[in-house]
Amino acid sequence: MKIGNLVTVRMDRPIGTIHPKHPDIIYPINYGYVPGLMAPDGEEQDAYVLGVDVPLTEFTGRLIAIIHRFDDVEEKWVLAPEGMEFTREQIEELTHFQEQYYHSEVRM
Repeated sequence: MKIGNLVTVRMDRPIGTIHPKHPDIIYPINYGYVPGLMAPDGEEQDAYVLGVDVPLTEFTGRLIAIIHRFDDVEEKWVLAPEGMEFTREQIEELTHFQEQYYHSEVRM
């Protein structure tokens, strides 16, 4: 998948959801997966959705970045609505609630 491609994500952790294994983590953004696309961890590809402030069940948007984790076997995709842009710093800030636990970098 390339930056700029359209991707559809199904949310399993919409805004306000509590992390299933870490009750101290509450999702401030929508988070989901790409149905049928397997990631290196054996699960479907995960993605953050930025730029939408309401809980979603499904979303189709542009892939604007990939968060590469140096200490994990998977990457996280970052999607946004068509025409909406975010800087690397904004992406880092918006995903910090979860990415703070990993050594990662935002690739755009």
